Amino acid sequence: MRAIIAIVLFAAALAACSPDNNDVTGSIGNCARKLYSVYNPKDMKQCVGACIACDRGVTTTCSTSCTLKGAR
Repeated sequence: MRAIIAIVLFAAALAACSPDNNDVTGSIGNCARKLYSVYNPKDMKQCVGACIACDRGVTTTCSTSCTLKGAR
């Protein structure tokens, strides 16, 4: 009986830990298309602008992220 209670409590705790937001970092998609008619992730200004607006980033982290993605 204790094992069943432990499993149910564990399952409830695990379900409570699931994230509510299914947004994946780095997938800007539709938001970037709304900002730029022709979004080019390799353009540093567009990449940083989309990162700040869509991923709620800051200039420093967005610049680093865009540089790692190959933007110039």
